[in-house]
Amino acid sequence: MRQCPKLPETAGKEVMVVGAGIVGICTALALQDKGFDVTVIDRDGPAEGASYGNAGVISPWSCVPQSLPGLWKSVPKWLLDPEGPLSVRWSYAPQMFSWLLKFLQAGAPHRLPAIADAMLAVNQPSVDLYRQYLAGSGEEALVENCLYLHVYRNANAANPDDLPWRLRRERGVPLEFLKNGEVQELEPEISPEFKSAVVVKQQGRTVNPGRLGKVLAGMAQDRGARFLRGRVDRIVPDVNGGYRIETDQGSHAAKTVVLAAGAWSLRLLSALGVRLPLEAERGYHLIFTDPGLSLTHSVMDADHKFVTSSMEMGVRSAGTAEFAGADAAPDYRRARVFERHAKALLPKLNTESTEEWMGVRPSSPDSVPYIGPVPGHPGFFCGFGHGHLGLTGAPMTGRMLAALVAKAPLNMDMTPYRLDRFNG
Repeated sequence: MRQCPKLPETAGKEVMVVGAGIVGICTALALQDKGFDVTVIDRDGPAEGASYGNAGVISPWSCVPQSLPGLWKSVPKWLLDPEGPLSVRWSYAPQMFSWLLKFLQAGAPHRLPAIADAMLAVNQPSVDLYRQYLAGSGEEALVENCLYLHVYRNANAANPDDLPWRLRRERGVPLEFLKNGEVQELEPEISPEFKSAVVVKQQGRTVNPGRLGKVLAGMAQDRGARFLRGRVDRIVPDVNGGYRIETDQGSHAAKTVVLAAGAWSLRLLSALGVRLPLEAERGYHLIFTDPGLSLTHSVMDADHKFVTSSMEMGVRSAGTAEFAGADAAPDYRRARVFERHAKALLPKLNTESTEEWMGVRPSSPDSVPYIGPVPGHPGFFCGFGHGHLGLTGAPMTGRMLAALVAKAPLNMDMTPYRLDRFNG
């Protein structure tokens, strides 16, 4: 790891972004659009964490939270299934009890409309904003138009009256419901065992999420942003005003800080006395590097809760939710599960050559990210907690944060994203 150079004393137009994932990268670009001088610091290089290994779905219509009424009824079955979509390491379970209680409360029917609206406001501009950033770069093909297929084995499972689809339809999400062979007409490689599907239209996907992040980071660097390597250990108030970012490579002063460190954000707020519910929801992927087929669209196996998509490096299956803490060692059996499930979804898939991976998502109880100022700490802003939707929500999150830092009008209600919304 290279030594972090000493930063000059910050002036009013200098901002330190902590976190070089896709949210931090998009925030850097948006701050530059507002005329700020940006430095980004992270333990790793740009887009090397959860931003690298996701399913590549850019889903502007995502407005359904993870917590829904009745979800708890499925939890015991999932936990007892070693190949199920949910895993909890029992030694960690007591530490997540408070978060879990708030998660279940967030699924109350009366809370869902406001949550869905808040999610949609962050996610809807995503494809357009990525295209704006990539325009003229020569890398426009990194983001493709596609459909998002949620496929089911049961012919009657794709039901327009089910709550998740009602929430979408009420918000104008363009949907189509398929039965029988209509599924295979859209994606011929899908097994005939899948009898129904819901198609979400006007979607996007990236063929390489890690490279997308690096390309955008390169653009920010070309415009003058500095990307530094260093593990940030603490952020504390500076006696001279502003904040001091203490790293394993030295200490840096900043008058304005944006914290976008994903699942590690909470521990960096602790020195400021800030507490909020956030869980490290770990996800896995398996890449089939010589798949022997390709998919035109992103495909969600709705029964097993994982997404499969074609990418530059092969076909990637990604998903699952594992709760074990941010720093626990990976359990790659969770990734190997995709081998059998993906083969059942795509019978012609060559599963001989694979690569496995694990990343950590920052998940709020209500699926709405934390975006905004830190109460009681002027010049300190946060953008994290997107859960499964970091790639989708990153461009708009960056725009929101840049406007807040610049004290520019936002023309949207920031109340749903406030950091203290679970207090009291």
